[in-house]
Amino acid sequence: MFDTATLTAYLIAAAVLVFIPGPGTAWIIAQSAAGGTARGVQAAFGLETATLIHALAAGLGLSALLATSALAFEVLKYAGAAYLIWLGIKAWRTPPAPVDATAEPLATDVPAARISARHVYLRSVVTGVLNPKVALFFLAFLPQFVHPERGMVWLQFLVLGALLSMIGMLNSLMLSFAVGRFGRRFAAGGGRWKERLTGSVFIALGLRLAVQQRG
Repeated sequence: MFDTATLTAYLIAAAVLVFIPGPGTAWIIAQSAAGGTARGVQAAFGLETATLIHALAAGLGLSALLATSALAFEVLKYAGAAYLIWLGIKAWRTPPAPVDATAEPLATDVPAARISARHVYLRSVVTGVLNPKVALFFLAFLPQFVHPERGMVWLQFLVLGALLSMIGMLNSLMLSFAVGRFGRRFAAGGGRWKERLTGSVFIALGLRLAVQQRG
């Protein structure tokens, strides 16, 4: 499906793009700081699921709608921004979890994550899917590595998206473990700093998305 030169060039470009900090990095850091390594990992799985969805949408031509329709772009953009801001406000209003001073600390995680793994995963999927700039990025980046003459264009897009997702997952796992270990040191102190940090990041990401332009 892909020759060695094309695949090598794509993997190098994808790795460079993945390791440049962006909104996804901020999302993983916030989730890991608030709920530990496990929550960060679930968030990473959610974002990379969204990556696959965007890759498939680009391959099927759905993302082209966002490039040609200002209305579609604006609707998706403001829906994503509103969702992030709502999550941020909800996090700010969440009371701190009670701390049991007699309990043994967990060996692998921060004992404060009251949000289920399923909710973290789904929130991350929705957050990733509702970012129209990601869709436009896939529409601009992936086609240069696709060869229509080799058939099954949608499958080529999906394979490229899967490779990008794997590289992104590796980066996110490293972030989750690093930030999760850091967050565990402060978990015993209780307080609302984790919820407010998470909420602030969500609101900032929402505002950033709201002011983005198509160009």
